[in-house]
Amino acid sequence: MTRTVDQRPDDAVRLALDLPSAGPEPLPWNTALTAVLGYARGRRPLRYRSPIEREGRWVQVPAFGYDRFDARPVPAGPLADDDVLVAEGLHGRLDPAGWTAVRDRLDRVPPIADALVERAAGRPFWELPDDELSVLGEPGTVGAHLRTLAELPGPQPRYVLAALHHRRPELVPLLNRATWLQAVPHLREGDSGVAAVPHRELRANAPAFAALEDATAELLGRRLTRLRLHDLLLWLAGTLRLTTAVTLGEQTEEWLRWCAGRAGARR
Repeated sequence: MTRTVDQRPDDAVRLALDLPSAGPEPLPWNTALTAVLGYARGRRPLRYRSPIEREGRWVQVPAFGYDRFDARPVPAGPLADDDVLVAEGLHGRLDPAGWTAVRDRLDRVPPIADALVERAAGRPFWELPDDELSVLGEPGTVGAHLRTLAELPGPQPRYVLAALHHRRPELVPLLNRATWLQAVPHLREGDSGVAAVPHRELRANAPAFAALEDATAELLGRRLTRLRLHDLLLWLAGTLRLTTAVTLGEQTEEWLRWCAGRAGARR
């Protein structure tokens, strides 16, 4: 159950997020916000030397994949090469054989993706009824379609899901090996797949994720859906990067502005 800290909208202390897949303790709301800001705005030093330079120099590069994935424009038209590039921005470069395999898969997924969208009927993932992520409601459910797209986090499925999520960030969950391993122990009898785990946690923490969604949209100027926010927090926790993201987030202009705004509201 979500632990209420303070539900006043003008206070920086809000709802904790109870995410069993990310760890045994509830995640404080402010910690989640700073982690997201660190993911989006954090930078790390990289020693760079071009072929025409005698000596290298230190440059600041994005620490995480926000600029390469979340901030990329959504490609127009059918799934194509640009969608593979977007997926590479999140999961890394593919070798030629991998590129060809993912590109071929994207040519074959539109019927499944279209059926998924039709079944959702305009509802975002977190508003779908539980039966849509249960084998008891099959066949033809959202969960069944997601399982067809990619159940295990192999090389091809995670790139395909990243491309589809970028197109439908309110409906298609992301998945990679780290988040899959975090979610699998929390499967319950009757679940249609690992997508049922974030679905339960999003519904159980609806007020906290709604507030987090609004706050990040205000600060970043770009709305990350709560489905993406859940994936991001789960990945940071599962790969032991949460502390780094929080530290980077606390140094951002957006966090300082948020704290200043909350302090002013309390006067």
